[in-house]
Amino acid sequence: MAEPRVPGSQGADIELPCGETVAVHDLDMGLREYDCACGDAHAVVMDVHPLGRFVPEFLVEVLTESIETADEFPEFTTAHVMGIVMEEFPEAVVSEDLSEQGEVGYSMLWLTDFDARRLHEVVVELVVELMDHAVSHADDEAATAQFEEWLHEFDVSEFVDQYREEREFETEHDSAV
Repeated sequence: MAEPRVPGSQGADIELPCGETVAVHDLDMGLREYDCACGDAHAVVMDVHPLGRFVPEFLVEVLTESIETADEFPEFTTAHVMGIVMEEFPEAVVSEDLSEQGEVGYSMLWLTDFDARRLHEVVVELVVELMDHAVSHADDEAATAQFEEWLHEFDVSEFVDQYREEREFETEHDSAV
């Protein structure tokens, strides 16, 4: 006989990179960081979180217009960024496909060994590397030189501090700049 249940009362437990587990239903869509029983905070990212969480909207537009995807997503998204993070730090990220659990409100979930601020730095570093690689293939030497000069002056940590302050990451209702 099927066991009756209250919606949201059951669900998957996900093993975090530290070895602890968390119930999927403890991770709502506004959550950016999970305070774990291990004593550390783990960044929480969901497919519904916009790329603007990590980089300014003008850069999101450039990335979505410039990068052709080879998957089911029509444009470059948070899922692609997290795929890059997973590729670079496979032991530091766990992911879960929750598309069959409609009650959670999202399809993909990523939890990292990094806290939310460190993940933000990692994402910015990887996006800058992606841009640097793209510019290195450009036929415009002046643009390449200009980008290299900008890159030399760019401080990831300072950018993340300023961006997080502007985005008001203290609440789940952060807003785009």
